[in-house]
Amino acid sequence: MLKRSIIALSLLTILTGCSLDGDDGKDGLQGEQGPAGLDGTNGSDGTNGSDGANGTDANAALSINLIGRAVLNAESPEGAAEIVAYQASKKRIFAINSSGDSAVVNIIKADSFDRTALVKDNEGVINGTNLVPEITLALNENSAGDANSIAIDANNELLAVAMAADNTGDTGLIAFYDISGDQPQFIKNVSVGALPDMVTFSHDGNKVLVANEGEPNGDYSVDPEGSISIINITNGVISDTAISLTFTAYNDKQAELEELGIVFANPTGRTINGKLINTTVAMDLEPEYISVSKDDKFAYVTLQENNALAIVNLEDNSLELKGLGFKDWSNLLIDASDKDGGVNFKSYPGLYGMYQPDTISSFTWKGANFIVTANEGDAREYFFNTTDEADCLAKGGLDYDKDDGCLSYIDETRAKDLTLASNFDYLNNDNNDIGRLKVTTVKGDEDNDGEYESLYAYGARSFTIWDSNGMVVFDSGDQISRITASVHGAAFNNNEDENAGDSRSDDKGAEPEALALGTIGERTFAFIGLERMGGIMVFDITNPYNVTFQDYFFNRGLEADADITGDLAPEGMAFIPAEQSATNEALLVVGNEISGSIAVWEISTN
Repeated sequence: MLKRSIIALSLLTILTGCSLDGDDGKDGLQGEQGPAGLDGTNGSDGTNGSDGANGTDANAALSINLIGRAVLNAESPEGAAEIVAYQASKKRIFAINSSGDSAVVNIIKADSFDRTALVKDNEGVINGTNLVPEITLALNENSAGDANSIAIDANNELLAVAMAADNTGDTGLIAFYDISGDQPQFIKNVSVGALPDMVTFSHDGNKVLVANEGEPNGDYSVDPEGSISIINITNGVISDTAISLTFTAYNDKQAELEELGIVFANPTGRTINGKLINTTVAMDLEPEYISVSKDDKFAYVTLQENNALAIVNLEDNSLELKGLGFKDWSNLLIDASDKDGGVNFKSYPGLYGMYQPDTISSFTWKGANFIVTANEGDAREYFFNTTDEADCLAKGGLDYDKDDGCLSYIDETRAKDLTLASNFDYLNNDNNDIGRLKVTTVKGDEDNDGEYESLYAYGARSFTIWDSNGMVVFDSGDQISRITASVHGAAFNNNEDENAGDSRSDDKGAEPEALALGTIGERTFAFIGLERMGGIMVFDITNPYNVTFQDYFFNRGLEADADITGDLAPEGMAFIPAEQSATNEALLVVGNEISGSIAVWEISTN
C-alpha cells in the first residue's frame, strides 16, 4: 500500500500543472585561500563564488490557468450556471440560468480576457470576474417549462434548448433558435418525451438527440416511460415532429436485463396513496445523457439509475441495452465513512460499486469507437404531500419528514442498518469502517434470507473507458480519491456547499459528474469534473489502453469552517479547441452549479 501511495504522490508532483517551484540553487563554494605573502603571513581569502541559479519548475505536460470568470445572479447563485455551450463563429459562451423565477440563457462574449482582473486571495482562490452576460434570452416568452440542457450546432448556427414541462408526465419541448446573427431568433418548438434532460446535435448537424428521463411524481401515481427522441434536420430545415424510441420491447425481459447488471429500483407491488404500483421496465429506465460517435452512426445513452447503457444505431434507429456490471472494491482502497476522523482508506471484499454514469462522451482510436463515462452514481428517493405522520403511514408511506413530506420510496440505506452475511465477519460494520456507507437495498441479498452477502454502493468514484461492446478498457480505480486525499489532506471528500472535510466519504466521495474530451496538439485528454470537491482531473486518453494521469486543478477555498469561496460544483463543461479560441490556446469552459459561476481555463502544452 505504501508503495502505491508513493507512486501516486510522485505522479502528482511530476505531472501537475500547479507544480511546485524548483528548489533555490545552492550557494556557490567558498573561494580558496590566497597564497602566503612575502612576509610569511597568509594572503587574504579569495572572494566567495557566486550563488547558483534557482532551480527550474518541475516538468509538466500541461499549463493550466484561469483566464475568465463570470458570476450569474450573485444574490442567489445556486442553479445560475449549470450547462454551458460555445459558439465558435462568434466566440460566445451560452449558459442556462435557472436561478430566477423563469429560465433564461445568458450569452457571454469570450473574445478577450482581462487577466489582471482575476486576483488571487490569501488562499490562492480567485473570486473576481472579468466576464459579464451581454444578452439574456428569455426562454418562457416562446416555450413553457424549465430549461435542463442546451446544445449548439456550428453547421447551421442553431441553438437547441431542452424544456421540461411543469407537470410530471407531460411532454417536453426542444426550443430552436437561429444564432447566426447578433441576437438569437426563435424558430420553433418540437415536442419530445417526458422530462427532456439532455439535448445534443450529431456532428454533421443533421440530427438532434434528446434523453427524456421520464421520472415519476412523488407518489408514483404518474410514472412516464423514459425515451429517446430524434429530430431530423434536412438542409437546415428542422422537422416539425420527433421520432420517439421507447423501451417497451423490454417490458417482459427484466430478469434477463438484471443478469446483465442492469438495476431496477422501484416500489412495484406496494400500494401508495391508494394506487397499486406496477412499474414496467420502460417506466423504470431513465435516459440521462447522450454522446454521438464521430462518424454519426451511433448514439450512446447513459441510463444512470439503472447502471446501463443504451446504444442507438442511427442508420435504422434500432437500440440495444447493455448492463455496465459492477466495480469490485476488494483490491482497491476506499474511505467509506464520514465519521472515522479523517482520511482512512481500506479494502472491503464483498463491496461493489454500481457505475451509474452521468455524463458520457466518445472518441475513436484505430478507427474504433470508445465511450467515456463519469461515474457519479444516483439513488432514488421520492416524497409526496400528506397532512402529518399518521396520514403518511396510512397512505402507504415509509416515513414522514416535516420538510420533505411523506417518503414514498427509497432504495438507499447505510450498511450498518443491514444484516451482513458471515463473509463480512472481518469488519465491525460501524462508523469506523463500512457502517456509514450508503448502499442499495435492491441488490446484495443473494438468497433472500435477509442477510446481505454483497454490498452495492452508488457510483464508482472514477471515470471509465468502454469499448463499443460494453467492455471495460480502463477504469481510474481509486486514483481520484487517492490524489485528492494527497492534495487536500483533511479537506478531501468535502461537500460542495461547506468546508467540513471527509463529509462525502460515506456518499460517492468527490463525485465525478462533469466530463469533456479535447485534443491538444496530437494528444486527447479527458477532463473529469468533481461535483463535490470542485476540482477537475485531467487524464491523457490518446491510447485508451495506456491512460495516464496528467493534472488536477481547482479554484476553491477549503479553509475549515470558513465560508465557501471560488468555483463550486462543476456540472457541465465545454472544450474549445485552440483554433476556435480567442487566445489561440485550448479552453475549457466550466459551469459551476452552486457558485453560479462560469470559469474559463486556458490549457496549453509544455
